[in-house]
Amino acid sequence: MKKILSLLTTLIFTLSLAACGTTQTSSTPDKKATSETKKKFTIATVPKLTSIAWFQRMEQGVNKYAKDTGMDAYYTGPATGDAALQAQVIEDLIAKKVDAICVVPFSTEALEPVLKKARDAGILVITHEAAGMKNIDYDIEAFDNEAYGQHFMDKIGQLTGGKGEYIQEVGALTSQSHKQWTDSAAALQKTKYPDMKIFGDRIETKDDQSVSYNKVKEVLKSNPNIAAIQGSAMGDVAGAALAVEESGRSGKIKIVGTSLVSVSGKYIKSGTIDMISFWDPADAGYAMNVLAAKILSGEKVSDGINLGVKGYESLKLKDKVFTGKAWVDVDKTNVDDPSLNF
Repeated sequence: MKKILSLLTTLIFTLSLAACGTTQTSSTPDKKATSETKKKFTIATVPKLTSIAWFQRMEQGVNKYAKDTGMDAYYTGPATGDAALQAQVIEDLIAKKVDAICVVPFSTEALEPVLKKARDAGILVITHEAAGMKNIDYDIEAFDNEAYGQHFMDKIGQLTGGKGEYIQEVGALTSQSHKQWTDSAAALQKTKYPDMKIFGDRIETKDDQSVSYNKVKEVLKSNPNIAAIQGSAMGDVAGAALAVEESGRSGKIKIVGTSLVSVSGKYIKSGTIDMISFWDPADAGYAMNVLAAKILSGEKVSDGINLGVKGYESLKLKDKVFTGKAWVDVDKTNVDDPSLNF
């Protein structure tokens, strides 16, 4: 019996040591102590409209962000450029209680009430192409909008010798960025190119290439003295170029504006469009989502912030507006660069 008790005592002692040793040297970490909890936010990106190449490119950026980060980030919006339809999309997102809305307003004025409603509901609001809006948290601009518009007027002045009448096109008369580009261009024209003159009112194209074509065609019929055209929406200069070609004045009427190579490249190659400028909508979509996630995570955002996206590495902050350096020019010299064709 003594031997049995002794063996039992020894066995219990040995098992106790083994158990202590296992606890002290275990290679299996305590999941509670070592795991990092990363909250998954729901971020919705709402473009002006979903049916054109510009914003389809933005969708690629949003999808890439979702894939890269695992965040619940998605893209939704109206098929056509309509402020009321865009506002309804945002109303639906408010009802779904998303964490953030990243939006490119078709009409900044029309969206102020619904974005106020979103913020009152505790939803973070990030805009793009909407400097000057009140009911937002922050706006991201790819570049200084006044400098961008002045750049177009300088090109027009150079191409025309600073003489003649010109027309301006905007996607919507209430589009904040388009107003800034055309306002700054017209202001520069008055001081730097006094022998030039804007013809008529700005043409509103509703971001529709066919509308641009038809309206420019009518202007060219009524005024044979048009020397240049400045476009703002992606399809403006492409629509204008077709009207100019049909009028037999390709190369004589100088055309510059915002577009994509995939939309306007053939007119650049033919010499009908002299220059387009743009920023990558995919990068803008990605950058908006990065900024939203940083704020939702409690990170402080300030002047000089780096969003890790080309052109958005060192943003300047003034009031609620972050400004990057992300525009590129395309003409005959680089229109065939595959990196610029999307």
